[in-house]
Amino acid sequence: MLHPIVKLLVQRIALGLLLLFAASALIFAGTQLLPGDVAQSILGQSATPEALANLRAELGLNDPPVQRYFNWLFSALHGDLGTALSNGEDIAQSLGKRLGNTLFLAACAAAVSVPLALILGIVSVRYRNRWPDRLISAVSLASISIPEFLIAYVLIFYVAVQLRWFPSVAMISDAMTLGQKLSAIALPVAVLTLVVLAHMMRMTRAAILNVMQSAYIETAELKGLAPIRIIARHALPNAIAPIVNVIMLNLAYLVVGVVVIEVVFVYPGMGQYLVDHVAKRDVPVVQACGLIFAAVYIGLNTVADVVSILANPRLRHPK
Repeated sequence: MLHPIVKLLVQRIALGLLLLFAASALIFAGTQLLPGDVAQSILGQSATPEALANLRAELGLNDPPVQRYFNWLFSALHGDLGTALSNGEDIAQSLGKRLGNTLFLAACAAAVSVPLALILGIVSVRYRNRWPDRLISAVSLASISIPEFLIAYVLIFYVAVQLRWFPSVAMISDAMTLGQKLSAIALPVAVLTLVVLAHMMRMTRAAILNVMQSAYIETAELKGLAPIRIIARHALPNAIAPIVNVIMLNLAYLVVGVVVIEVVFVYPGMGQYLVDHVAKRDVPVVQACGLIFAAVYIGLNTVADVVSILANPRLRHPK
């Protein structure tokens, strides 16, 4: 007989793997339904019928779709993501460096946004319905309402062009020092922080306020404990499960949703790589990027579920 917590963990992990399998099928099917002929787009309009037939046979386009899907999935599970049609490069090698750059950008944005969201959420609860709470809520609602690309262009114009504090193009290389890299990605990190900060801050505020209605919080108040101490030591630990969930969702967005930001700032990450090869109709690259994005998103959501189970006694002992 499995312990309830082990059973829940196994169910969550199995569900994550099932979702990833379903996502891979949708990604493959979506690329196959794209209009046009892959062989024709590679060889051009002047290609002869014989050349087109030979290339289709070489790419396996004559095989049944189900067979091609399982061949692709089996290869991907073994680390073989195929070869880019546009330049003949190994996709796994090309994606390795790009994925590292995207994770570096996401990690820097998370390092700023997560602590700031917790601090602002606590401050908002501490000064509930007073001017700090109203100011934080107004700024967070504004940042949610404005499209991220517009925020990016506004920062480029004022911070990069007018003030010249940071570069407008976020190009990084291995030859750069850590300080130079951080300076180069300052603006995209600022945009990503503004985008995800509001969601995390508002969930932190709502979760803590929900716990603040509990009887043990009233007891702590009657004992004369300082409000900030009650929030930080008694309310926040018991509100951590929903906060972790929304943090993981936003971390997943930082990795998966950076496509627009990478294109705006010409950042050499996976998003820019994906957009470049979508324009070239490079189907294997699109499939590989989609699979990695899906794996990261589903993986972080699974981690959020696991952490919620471990942090919540009601989930650890459902009966």
